[in-house]
Amino acid sequence: MNLQRRLLLKSTLAASATTMAISAGLLTPKAVLAAWNTTAFTAKDVNAALAGAYGNSDLTDSNKIKLKAPEVAENGASVTITVNSELDKTEAISILVKNNAQPLTATFNFAANAEGFVTTNIKMGKSSDVIAVVKADGKLYSTKQQVKVTIGGCGG
Repeated sequence: MNLQRRLLLKSTLAASATTMAISAGLLTPKAVLAAWNTTAFTAKDVNAALAGAYGNSDLTDSNKIKLKAPEVAENGASVTITVNSELDKTEAISILVKNNAQPLTATFNFAANAEGFVTTNIKMGKSSDVIAVVKADGKLYSTKQQVKVTIGGCGG
């Protein structure tokens, strides 16, 4: 009983302190959740998105990046993408959709010695190349796959 009371008290104090810090402007939701790279995520083309995210857009094709995506996506609102980097010293993985209005859909940064593997769902406005970009040892590598988006599975 005493342990539950202590947990409740701790949780209440932590929530109160966080609320006060937000109210005082000491803590913003952006700082709490994640850093948002506005330049990269609002870019209108692949090269500008890469330049915003990584400082350059020089890509080298690599067969050490495995991109798994459906050849045909029946629902462009949720397309499952898996990227596995076999490159040494993988630092980050980004997923871009060439024909989206804003091509950069996701960027994942890794701690040292982490496995370069991600699975996520992305949104695709229309059929397009999906590009996986891996930053490894300070260089950018990529692979791509064409994904056809159909409307209700009827083609489009």
